[in-house]
Amino acid sequence: MKQGLLILSALVLVFCSCQKQIPPVAVKENPDYKKAQSFLYHQNDSAFYYFNKVVSGSKDSLQIAVAYNNMAVIQSEAGDFFGCQESLLSSLGFLNETKKADRTCLASDFNELGLTSLNLKDYDAAIRFHNKASTFSDHKDFQLVIQNNKALAYQKKGSYPQAINLYKTTLGQTKKNSSDYARILSNLARTKWLQTPSYNAAPELQKAMQIRQLKKDTWGLNASYAHLTDFYTTRNPDSALFYARQMFRIATTLDSPDDQLEALQKLIKLAPAKAAQQYFIRYQRLNDSLQTARNAAKNQFALIRYDAEKNKSDNLRLQKDNTEKKFQIVRQRLMLYGILAFLISAATIAVVWYKKRKRRIELEAQNAIQEHKLRTSKKVHDVVANGLYRIMTELEYKDQLSKEQLIDEIDALYEQSRDISYDRSSVHSQSFHEKITGLISSFDQPNTKVVIIGNNQQTWSGTSPAMQNEVWCILQELMINMKKHSKASHVTLRFKRETETIFIRYHDDGVGMTENVLLGNGLTNTGNRISVMKGELKFEAGPSNGLWITMSFPLE
Repeated sequence: MKQGLLILSALVLVFCSCQKQIPPVAVKENPDYKKAQSFLYHQNDSAFYYFNKVVSGSKDSLQIAVAYNNMAVIQSEAGDFFGCQESLLSSLGFLNETKKADRTCLASDFNELGLTSLNLKDYDAAIRFHNKASTFSDHKDFQLVIQNNKALAYQKKGSYPQAINLYKTTLGQTKKNSSDYARILSNLARTKWLQTPSYNAAPELQKAMQIRQLKKDTWGLNASYAHLTDFYTTRNPDSALFYARQMFRIATTLDSPDDQLEALQKLIKLAPAKAAQQYFIRYQRLNDSLQTARNAAKNQFALIRYDAEKNKSDNLRLQKDNTEKKFQIVRQRLMLYGILAFLISAATIAVVWYKKRKRRIELEAQNAIQEHKLRTSKKVHDVVANGLYRIMTELEYKDQLSKEQLIDEIDALYEQSRDISYDRSSVHSQSFHEKITGLISSFDQPNTKVVIIGNNQQTWSGTSPAMQNEVWCILQELMINMKKHSKASHVTLRFKRETETIFIRYHDDGVGMTENVLLGNGLTNTGNRISVMKGELKFEAGPSNGLWITMSFPLE
C-alpha cells in the first residue's frame, strides 16, 4: 500500500527549555489525516476534529496512535493537560512495544507524558516518563531532546546536581554555536545559578543569547531574555527591566500568550509604580482572555469527541437493528428446520442412548470386577507381602527365633491369606498395643535400634477393629520402608492420645526422604489410608539428617 511520511508534533514549549521535536513516522496515507495536518498549528480545532475522525474510522493501529499523539499536543497547547494525558494513554494502547515501527511513536508518547507531568508539577513522574522515552528512541538527536527535557524536570524538582550532569553530557554531544547548543548552554547556566546564587552565569547566558541572535532563533531569544531577566533581578534591576521588556516584545511578536504573561509578571515586579500598574492591567486582561479561550477549547475538544462517539453509537445501533431483523428471519427458518430435525434426531438419540446404556452397564460391571481385584491386590501386598518381609527380617537378624514361634507367625499369615480369599476381616485375640509392639520390635536389629514410647492399652481404647487394621498396615509399611531405604541406626516411634485424636510421631537418623520413596506404592497407600481415616500425614526434614513423619487421626 502507498505510504507517506507524516510528521508528529514539532512544537516548542515555553522558553524553549523543553523540546517536542521527533523524527518522522511512516504511516499509511489517509485523507482525514492529510486534512488534519493541513490545519495543524493555525486552526487547531479543525486539526483536532480530523485527527479524531482518524481514530474513529481508521483500522491502522499505528495511524490511530500517531493521531492521538497529535491530539494530545493540541490539548497541551490549549492548557488541557489532563485531556492530553488521556489522549497519550489512548495512543499507547494502540502500540506494541516489541514492534520496531512503533518505537518512534512510543518515544514521542512518553516524552509528551513527561512534559505534561512537568506542566502539572509532578516532576518524579516526568523523570520516569523521559527515562521510558529514552528506551524507545533510536534517533540520536531525539535522545538529546529527551535528555534536555529530563534535565529540566530535575531542575524544577530542585535536584540541581543531576540536572547539571545531564546538561553537561548533552552539551558535549551537541554541535557548537547551534540553536540546540545555545538552549542547553542557557539551561545549564541558569541551573548553576539556581544551585549557587553567587555563581556568575552572565557570560554563558550572554553567549547563548548571541548565538540565538545570529541564528535568528526568536523562540530561543525569548528564553534567553527570560533567563537574563531572572539573573539580573537582584544584581542589576535596570538590566533585568531591559531584558523583561525585550522578552515581552518578542513574545508579542511570536503571539505566545503564556510568554507574554510571564514577561508581564516580570515587568510588574521590576517597572516603576506607574508603569507597573499599566502592566498589571494588561496582565489581567490577557490572563482572563487566555483562560476563556482555553476553557472554550477544552469544551470544544470534548464536544468533538462526544459528537464522534454519538455518531459511532448511532451507526452501531442501526447495524444492530438490521442484524436483529435478519436474525428474526433466520430464526423462523431455523424453527421449521428444527422441528423436522428434532423428529429425526429423537429416534436417533433413543437408539444411541440404548446402546450407550448397555455399554455403561457392561463397563460398570467390569470396573466393579477391576476394583475388587485392586482391593484384593492391596490386601495381598499389605498382609502377605509385608508379612513375609517382616518374617524374613526376623529370620535374618534374630538368632533366638524358635521353630514354634516361626510356625505360629507363618500360620497367622496363612489365616490372614485365607481371610483375604473369603473377603473377610481377621479376628485377633491379642491386645492391639501388644500387637503393635510385636510388629515394631520385629524390626529391631543389631544395626538398627527401635524405641517405642507411649504405646499402651489406654492409647487404643475405644478404637474400632477397622481403624486398628488400618493403623497396623500403616506402621508395617512404614517400618518396611525404613528397613529398605533409610539406612538408619536409631528409630523412634512416639504414640500420644489427646482427647479424641491419636498422634504418631516417627523419626529416624537415616538418609531422609528421596524421590524414589516419595513415588513408591507403599507410602502412596499410606497416604490414602490416612485420608480415609480423615487424618493428616506430614513428611518433613528434621534439625539433623533423617526423616520426621507426623500422623494424626480422629477416633471414630
